[in-house]
Parts: sequence; C-alpha cells; structure tokens
Amino acid sequence: MFIDPFGRSITYLRISLTDRCNLRCVYCMPREGLQWQPRTDQLSAEEIVQVVATAAQGGVRRVRLTGGEPLVHPNIVEIVRRIASIPNIEEVSLTTNAMMLERLAQPLADAGLGRVNVSLDSLDADKFKRITRGGDLTRVWKGIVAAERAHLAPIKLNTVIVRGLNADELPALAQLTVENDWHIRFIEVMPIGNAQNWGEGFPAPSERYVSVQEMHADLSTFNLQSETTPIGNGPARTYRIPGALGTIGFISPLGEHFCQNCNRLRLTSDGRLRSCLVIPNEVSLREAVRNGKPLEEFFEQAIAQKPEHHDLKIAMPAGSQRGMSQIGG
Repeated sequence: MFIDPFGRSITYLRISLTDRCNLRCVYCMPREGLQWQPRTDQLSAEEIVQVVATAAQGGVRRVRLTGGEPLVHPNIVEIVRRIASIPNIEEVSLTTNAMMLERLAQPLADAGLGRVNVSLDSLDADKFKRITRGGDLTRVWKGIVAAERAHLAPIKLNTVIVRGLNADELPALAQLTVENDWHIRFIEVMPIGNAQNWGEGFPAPSERYVSVQEMHADLSTFNLQSETTPIGNGPARTYRIPGALGTIGFISPLGEHFCQNCNRLRLTSDGRLRSCLVIPNEVSLREAVRNGKPLEEFFEQAIAQKPEHHDLKIAMPAGSQRGMSQIGG
C-alpha cells in the first residue's frame, strides 16, 4: 500500500488527460502565448491505463480525470471504460467545463463514469463568457441537465471566487442548492500560473483573493449548518442551507489549508507524477511506461517527496510554475 512519509494513505489519483482546453478561463490560462505540449509527449490511452493499473495495486481506489478539458480528448470514453474495469478502482469521476457534456454524458455514464464536477463561475451569461473567454452558459446548463439524466450524481459545481469579478454572486450561487440536489463548492483563487494581468476590466493580482472566512460572512443570512463532509468531497468543508436539497462547500487552499488529510497524487498529461499541486517536484515515468518497465518505484519516489504541507502564500509569485492547465487542476 502507498503510504507517504507522514503516514497518509495515498488512495486518490488525479490524471490530466491533456493540457488542451476549448476555453481560456482567466484564472487558469493566459489569453495567448501558452504552447500546447506536443502530442508525442503526452501519454496515450494505453499508457494511462497502465499507470492506473499500477496505482490500483498500490492502494489507489479513486481516479479523477482532469485537463485542460478532458472532454476534448478524442479517446475519453474509451479511457473511462478501461479505467473503470481495472480491479480495485472503485470510482472514476471527471472535472469539466461542460461545453461538450450534453453529447458525452450518457456515453461516459455507460462506460463507467460515476459523477462529474462542472466549473461554473458565473450565472450571468455575458460575465461567464468574459471569464471563460468564449464560454456559452446555455451549453453548460444543457450539459448539467444531460449529466443528471445520465445519473452522473451527485453533480458538483465548482466556483473560483474572485473579488471584483464574481464574488457578488455568492448568494445567488448558494441559492441553487435550495431546490437542486447539487453540491456547490466555493474555491479560493490560487496564485498558480495566473499572476499576470488578465486584461482590461479584470481585477489586479493583489485585489483578487477572497478568503473562505469572508465568503462565510457574505452568506451569513443563510444560517448555514455544518455537515459531515460526504465521501468524495475531498477537501471541502460542507454546509447546508436549512431545508435545502443540496450542500455548499468551501475549499480553502490558502486560508485554511487541508494538507493534513491529503491522500492524492497527480499525473500530468506528459507523464509526470506530482505529489502536491503547489510543490514543483515531479517524477517522470513516461519513458519507463513506454519501455515496458515496472512503475512501482516511480510511485514510491513521488510519494517519498510528498511534503507535510505547502507554504503557498496569497501573493506568491508564480511566473516560473506550470499553470493549472499544465498540472491538472
């Protein structure tokens, strides 16, 4: 079984299938200048499955597929099908911007996908288009409906809260949980690969951060009641509006970091194991998997590098780091 130096069991693997995305959200990717990885540098579907099989032998039970945007991967349905069939893998989930979800929800469910997280950073169509640099909110809603129809539940909605951009929508977003059995999670913006100017009309880097404490205060009129965090909600601290069908979660990588319970590894699309989103240490296993070598030692190397906690600061310079789309957020 995979155990890190601080006694934490590693049971969760996040896999970035591709660094490519059909949107360019301001907090994730620059408008221009980001070079896509060559296709030959990225793991194939077969290679990804081999990595997951090794992870499962070491105790990994849950796999989440991310990107970039995982639904732009041409073999996404087959990848889900093959991972879901690996012995000991108990759940396969996926994080998506939902622009392609209406068409793919049912095929993914049939292949073995358990649930989806959908990025939803505004309820205003024009603002949503501006934040995502081209996203269509109507297509996202259709994707969510299709996911519900395909029983990809519980549906989780992820919102990165940014001052001067969408922080004013906290109450309206929270209200979604009253009549829908959705789990919305409000996430502090993280200074990883996004410290540049986002363009005219967007807040400056020093003005973007909203702590979870401030989010709580903005939602005080809802009288949020603390709940036990459901299995699969990861680092979110979970609450419910009294009588609501769904829940509200707060993810605070800066204000109240959750490192003590971290059970995950990350696999980048170019075949690097990363034990922490923030710490840049990586172990490349791409050549090993391509040459048919055993992969256990690469997992052990990555796990040995897992820190007890990160020291990410609100204003941390991030120019030298890989961005979220390159790591797999």
